[in-house]
Amino acid sequence: MRRFSIALLAAVTLSGALSAVPAQAHDRQQSLGIDHCTATACHFDVPPGTYDVRVTLGGEAASGTSIGGETRRSLLPETAVAAGERVTRSFTVNVRTPEGEPTGPDGTPGLDLTLGGSAPALAGIRVTPALHARQIILIGDSTVCDQPGDPYSGWGQQLPQYLRRGLSVANYADSGESTVTYLQNPQLWATVQPLIRPGDLVLVQLAHNDKTTDEATYRANLETLVAGIRDRGGEPVLVTPIVRRWFNADGTLNNNTALLVNGLGVDHPAVIRAVAAAEGVPLIDLTAKTKALVESLGVEGSKALYLYNEKRDNTHTSAHGAFVYAGLVRDELLARHLVPEGKARVG
Repeated sequence: MRRFSIALLAAVTLSGALSAVPAQAHDRQQSLGIDHCTATACHFDVPPGTYDVRVTLGGEAASGTSIGGETRRSLLPETAVAAGERVTRSFTVNVRTPEGEPTGPDGTPGLDLTLGGSAPALAGIRVTPALHARQIILIGDSTVCDQPGDPYSGWGQQLPQYLRRGLSVANYADSGESTVTYLQNPQLWATVQPLIRPGDLVLVQLAHNDKTTDEATYRANLETLVAGIRDRGGEPVLVTPIVRRWFNADGTLNNNTALLVNGLGVDHPAVIRAVAAAEGVPLIDLTAKTKALVESLGVEGSKALYLYNEKRDNTHTSAHGAFVYAGLVRDELLARHLVPEGKARVG
């Protein structure tokens, strides 16, 4: 792999002991450095786990650098640095197999980062095991998942860039899943539940694909997920689904398609709210938040949030829409004191 240009200064190092890794692997990881990065990407040969990444940004000219990783996750928003200056930013990243959707391909082993922005300039990088990170596990569908291909993006794919170091997003949302299929598929709930650790947050947004699920079953499935999360010492958070961009003639979204009421008349957001209240579970009412936003933007302005222009798709979000909706989730987590204040990009 080619070395950095002059704007990409200093060495790239991987340091810190990997306690669960054999000595030979540890020696190899200690040797990772600038030869494992190009002007646009870095690859670190590390096993699955959670890692803190500390980057130094800047170069001789003014720069603007963003960082993504793994399956198109946004890990660091574009950061501007004046000419000749350096800034340090940190974030925590989850490395897993499969690296994207749980039922998708394995992806590339190790940690892959991509450098973007208006004028990327990476002066240094240090990757170490995150020994005390708290997981935010996501259970959901295609509106949440790490979407493998452009122009699609789930809000869970955009959430990491909003969070401080020490918070790791482990996105186990999967396209096409309902509460029924998520519980039944051994690649999903049976795989994810054992990964929950005491103190982890587990956000659940499943509704879009429960089109033929009756109310009693839907409620029971949500209760099963809540109980299973608590059995592992995790903290469940129920999330109502994002709205579909389906306007009435008067410019409102007050219809069953937009508000996720299925063909059996099951009002998914209402059931989620009721289960959250009955079980004493924190609720993020993303249906109400996204409804208010989409209606405020109107028929034309709201198109940019979804893939209407690209695909005539009023359900799945663009990268911009996913970014905006992830911000709503972050705001709700902060408001409920479920995550600490601040993006903690420095240091």
